[in-house]
Parts: sequence; structure tokens; C-alpha cells
Amino acid sequence: MRALAAIALVSAAATLWNVGTDRSANRSDWSASRSGERYDVRLDTSKGAIVIAVHRDWAPRGADRFHELVVSHYFDDSRFFRVVKGQWAQFGIAGDAALATAWRSRTFADDPRSQSNTRGRVAFAFAVPNGRTTQVYISLRDNSYQDDQGFVPFGEVVEGMEVADGLNSEYGETAGGGIRAGKQQPLFDGGNAFLDRAFPRLDRLVHASVLP
Repeated sequence: MRALAAIALVSAAATLWNVGTDRSANRSDWSASRSGERYDVRLDTSKGAIVIAVHRDWAPRGADRFHELVVSHYFDDSRFFRVVKGQWAQFGIAGDAALATAWRSRTFADDPRSQSNTRGRVAFAFAVPNGRTTQVYISLRDNSYQDDQGFVPFGEVVEGMEVADGLNSEYGETAGGGIRAGKQQPLFDGGNAFLDRAFPRLDRLVHASVLP
């Protein structure tokens, strides 16, 4: 039995390695063929649709990671867990706890900033340099004071800004908060089950898709 278990473990590891390798290759092919281009992503939420225009020339690494997350359905059926009215709306911790944990260490290198964090801009949240992974926020006001803190916009809301403004903000920073606050572990441990129990009226990100 131990021998069979060991074989199964090796086989699973090999499968994961192949998947990871294929994803990297596909991501590189997509990046090389789309250099400098724009693509649009539609976020279908429990309040309506938000369309984000992603500009690779603003932040190519951020744009490529966002594309990877969208096409792999990472964001689907997740929650806007950090919404502070008139400031920002944050998402990007998968509803499936195992998936969220698997991506938590998949950091990518920083992009140099070329745009300001004004109202409607979209950027990755982070705690340390070169530490961005999956968490993204929409600026609900002019947050250009964050420019000097290293936050790098990779896109902007072009449709549905009123939807972003209307996302439920009653829980503020209490449903996980920002990465730097160090209170997100329950989201990685419990996923949607935890959030839906403790913060049942959070708005949902139902589905994210790249528009043709």
C-alpha cells in the first residue's frame, strides 16, 4: 500500500509540474504576441458588470498575470472582501481555499510605474517589493498619493464604475482587510465558506472573462 501511495504521489507531482510548465509556455506565447496591446476584461458581479481595459504598455507583468488569472477562472465565484466606500474595492483571493493557498506564493516581479492611481485605475495590492500575486483593487477615488508607495496601475475601469462604487462596503476592513494588515489567513483557510458565514452580504465576483 505504501508503494502504491508513493507512486500515486509521484504521478500527481509530475502532472502538476506539466500543468505549470504548460501554463508558463502559454503565458510566454501570449505575452510575446500581444506586446503593447490592450485587452478588456468583464467582471460579472452580484451588482452588475464592470469592464476593465488592461494596457500592457502600462505594466506588462501585471497585465500578463491578470490575463493568466482570468483565463484560468481564478476569480470566478470569489468575493469583494475589502470595500471601503469612496476609497477602494479589493478582490483576488479565490473562493476555493486550496486554490487561493496554491497561488499565494506565486509572486511576480514589480513593474515600473508609468501611470497614476487615479479614480477608476486598477492595480495589484502587495506587501513587499516583488511580492504581488493575485489581489487586485479598483481605486474609487483619486489615490495618487499611493504612487510613491509603489502601486502600479495596469488597467482602468471603462464601463460600470457606478457598479464598483455601489459594491457593499458595510464590512470595510473587517472582512480580511489589506495584505499588510496581516488578517487575511481565515480567507485562505476557509475560503467562501468562511466569508459567507461571517460576512454574508459581501458582493460576489461571479465570473471574469476576456472580451473578444
